[in-house]
Amino acid sequence: MSIDPRRLLGLAFASADLLVELQSGRVRLALGAAQKVMGKSEAGLMGQAWSDLFHPDDRPLMEAMLSCADDGIRRGPVVLRLAGSDDRCVRVILRALPENEGRVSCAATAAQSAGPPLTADSLQPRESFDDIAQGLFEAARVTGLELELAMVEFAGLGAMREGLTPSEAQALDVRVASAVRAESHGGSAATRLSPDRFALLRQRDDRPENMVKRLTKMVSAEADAHVVPLESGGGSSRALRALRYALDDFLREGLKDMPPMTLSEAMNRSVKRTLARAGALGVAVSQRRFTLAYQPVVSLTTGMAHHHEALVRFEDGGSPFALIRMAEEFDLIEELDHAIVEQAVKKLANDQERKLRLAVNVSGQTIGNESFVDHVGRLLSKFDEAKGRLIFEITETRAIDNLAVANQHIQSLRGMGSLVCLDDFGAGSSSFAYLQQLQLDIVKIDGRYVRELADNGRDGALVRRLVELCRDLKIRTVAEMVETVEVEEIVRAAGVDFAQGWLYGKPADKPAPALRPSAPVKAVARRVGASDSWG
Repeated sequence: MSIDPRRLLGLAFASADLLVELQSGRVRLALGAAQKVMGKSEAGLMGQAWSDLFHPDDRPLMEAMLSCADDGIRRGPVVLRLAGSDDRCVRVILRALPENEGRVSCAATAAQSAGPPLTADSLQPRESFDDIAQGLFEAARVTGLELELAMVEFAGLGAMREGLTPSEAQALDVRVASAVRAESHGGSAATRLSPDRFALLRQRDDRPENMVKRLTKMVSAEADAHVVPLESGGGSSRALRALRYALDDFLREGLKDMPPMTLSEAMNRSVKRTLARAGALGVAVSQRRFTLAYQPVVSLTTGMAHHHEALVRFEDGGSPFALIRMAEEFDLIEELDHAIVEQAVKKLANDQERKLRLAVNVSGQTIGNESFVDHVGRLLSKFDEAKGRLIFEITETRAIDNLAVANQHIQSLRGMGSLVCLDDFGAGSSSFAYLQQLQLDIVKIDGRYVRELADNGRDGALVRRLVELCRDLKIRTVAEMVETVEVEEIVRAAGVDFAQGWLYGKPADKPAPALRPSAPVKAVARRVGASDSWG
């Protein structure tokens, strides 16, 4: 049966706004909404070099796709910016049909930007890549898109680069970035792990050996790859999180084993080790196999330890920061926060002198859950001696989803006699939004603004302005990472209320007085509210 060519065109337009056929990289046929998609008429596209129609930073990506479009495999989709614009983008899919005299068929559709623009020689930063991976995975669960994580290694790429002139090295960086991006979903889901190693997310519709051939051809360096399918069934979210951690493990451990492992073996080992660590962490949390260490927080008006921060320490001696991050990723953080506050309340209840005050960290994820407030309420009802001697430091490692709900929970905690502190102010992009929408008692200034105050007048000015802002809001301030007398004098002069750091003592098994009592200054009238009883 014969089919009207217009019916075929209609079917094609159902998935694209513009159809283009290329030969030798130039447009030989254009059908569809050319003006809308490309900003040129169909006639205006004829004879144009296809790559030249895109932003200079995206041209190498398109050229990489075209150079390897002779295998009959569909390439893309990728999202590219148009020439002369940073905000108009086009989604492109292309395919070279077998025995088609070198012609390449393209389908183009107007698209939204896939994120911050990349330069010709750059890939996504690791943090952005992790976010993209999470977003793609969630989309795959809805759409049924089949994705896989590809770990790629170019043998000797770092050594090759060292022997090049600056301009040659720049050209190699562009070639490598373009080749890796061309294999990734959307043309942007790729990151560099080391000079030789890369990670990318791609659709699972092509054999890995075909990808390796294309990468080797583009980069002129022998490539090796290992792919890990990301299934969309139950439990896959946990698997994706494991893969994100496995990237760090793979980068750290690489192919260290003797005899050297293959790339595939090394990646499999990293995934298994990450899952094992997550499992061990879950057991440690559920069985309360951790301890608390205590670091003094000194009042700059009295020179004495005002309270101590309770810091978690695990039996295996692993980095608390890394394990807490893992706890957040693997949905263990709420149980960990519950367990830590249990230990802190019991410590306060057993303090015979009733003078000890403790601050505990609470994840932004946990503070949004009413069960945490209920848990604290039950503990304080059982251990009445701990009331009025507990501070909750809200961390920004996990963003707060609903600030209004979080503020309700914060006020409930304050109503129980506890103070609430915003930890590491300035470390996250949401700090000022938190300060605006959450009613707090204390703000802890991120250590990176404090540590180098003696050598950096700009950071000193920032701290002073922040203290003034908090004072207007009737919020006290803590400067962390105070390690020298010079920095202590600067934060005191800036009007900071409390200081914490190695100048006063490192975390210890038992709460101890400050090593160096801070020189007191004349006390000033304090704010009204829940903090009055704290001195």
